[in-house]
Amino acid sequence: MNTTLIQMAMLMACGVGWRMLSPAGLTAGQTRLVLTSFVYYLLLPAMVLDVLWSADIGLNSLQYSLLGVSSIVIAMLCIFITGKLCRFESKRLGAMILAVVPNVTYLGLPVIEQTFGSWARSIVIQLDLFAAAPIVFTIGIMVARHYGEDYATDRKPVWLFLNAPPFWAAGLAVALNLCQITAPAWFSGVLHKLSAAVVPLMLVSLGLALSWKAVTFRNIPYVIPVVLIKMVLMPIFAMILVGYLTIDDPSKSVAVLDLAMPSMVLGVVFCDRYRLDSSLYAMTVTVTTALSLISLPFWHNVLTENFLK
Repeated sequence: MNTTLIQMAMLMACGVGWRMLSPAGLTAGQTRLVLTSFVYYLLLPAMVLDVLWSADIGLNSLQYSLLGVSSIVIAMLCIFITGKLCRFESKRLGAMILAVVPNVTYLGLPVIEQTFGSWARSIVIQLDLFAAAPIVFTIGIMVARHYGEDYATDRKPVWLFLNAPPFWAAGLAVALNLCQITAPAWFSGVLHKLSAAVVPLMLVSLGLALSWKAVTFRNIPYVIPVVLIKMVLMPIFAMILVGYLTIDDPSKSVAVLDLAMPSMVLGVVFCDRYRLDSSLYAMTVTVTTALSLISLPFWHNVLTENFLK
């Protein structure tokens, strides 16, 4: 795990270095937009199709969805209760609620794959597409609209946000899987090659999104509850819940460790769009990502003791 995290940190450092130097006059924001768009619209759908086409989809998929949705919703409720008790400002509370959603794909996928092997990619993608992403694009948007400001004249129903390439790929892959249609060897090769580029580009783009300038003392009282709930209570709840599920022990470890990932980067887009506290969210992403270098090895050891011995 430590070797894996060092490798991941070095790739993220490339993004941080780009942010500092801006080669060819390209800012971090410009570069990240291109990289994330390329991954989101081409490479990630290719990986989703590649993995889910041959994955074991069935009862286990429902259990991953139950685990992911329950863990994230419980964490959101804990933040909501904390914010109400402490009377946090609405725009900050909205950002804090969004920040409990884990970075299950952009950081989780490379860490999980390097730690457990390529077989674990299917679990990560199912947790993302069947749990985390639907919550982000439904409950997450409703939270952002409620606590932020929405001046749009034509407000789209939240379910329309699920109309995106990764979900198209997932639907197609599940249909092909259930129909027991085998992928041609040449097409599988193309998907494999496209999938291979996802992990490094994800990590570099994550590094581009990190900024220590966002770390300010005024935000510390708001970041601490997110860190405790997101990186301590949420994995504990996931460990308790996964004990009641019928999936095998290695898969339990993968699922819980994926849910223990730091805050997702995508939330800053919602903060900007709905005028939540973007600086607080950016600081939360930076701090939780830095702390994950300590917390992930800890949770990996705990999961190894409980499920892999």
